[in-house]
Amino acid sequence: MSDTLTIKNLHVEIEGKPILHGVDLEIKKGETHALMGPNGSGKSTLGLVIMGHPNYEITEGEILLDGESILEMEPDERARAGIFMAFQRPVAVPGVKMADFLRHATTNVRNPDRKEGEELIPMREFRKEIKQKMDQLQMDSEFARRYVNDGFSGGEMKRAEILQLAMLQPKFAVLDETDSGLDADAVRLASESIREIGAKEIGLLIITHHDKLLEHNTPDKTHVMLGGRIVETGGVELAEELHSTGYDRIRSAYPDAEADNQAMLTEEEPVA
Repeated sequence: MSDTLTIKNLHVEIEGKPILHGVDLEIKKGETHALMGPNGSGKSTLGLVIMGHPNYEITEGEILLDGESILEMEPDERARAGIFMAFQRPVAVPGVKMADFLRHATTNVRNPDRKEGEELIPMREFRKEIKQKMDQLQMDSEFARRYVNDGFSGGEMKRAEILQLAMLQPKFAVLDETDSGLDADAVRLASESIREIGAKEIGLLIITHHDKLLEHNTPDKTHVMLGGRIVETGGVELAEELHSTGYDRIRSAYPDAEADNQAMLTEEEPVA
């Protein structure tokens, strides 16, 4: 089973409180999946668990990359294996320049067996590639000289995440509400940027409340999460319906999941 990210019957707790209740999902490389749902439904939790956030405990189920379990892998090992996550709230790293960060990250992903202290991607090769990607994303070259997310606006943070995605070229990427906090023009630019970097070569899971980020990245499948489970799956028309009419139909159709969702809203989830 090559180039497939598979989630089977995934149950997750945090501090003894159930969050995910049997999630099943399969994404193939080159597919775009939208994951939508009201606040507190478990969308961000699913992304963090895929990436290996240590605060969450998997009590049942499996996550497979190309048929092999990744549950024992640390987050950096998952990144080297080809999984990427763009965070909803990226953290600032003062003192570390974007270019230096990306040179190390890109080297480690492309050479998973590299040991600390071993050679990085040659500087000339790296500069040429990052310039090409930044030109493609319409980013000023000065951006690479700034410290990671330090003093960045919301839009700059999200574009920095997309630049990382462009450089790392993972097999699979989780984009956690890359549109949050952005105005309409910035969301459109983000959507176009994801398309421009060759998203069809990556398996994408786009977590979003809106359809604008999907404007240039039409989902092959749209999944609706409620109360820690996927209750419906459809095509792009499902995303359009949810954007147009909201979640009232979903809440009414799945009262048990809605009850769990309301219970989850009373608990504060950790910040990544």
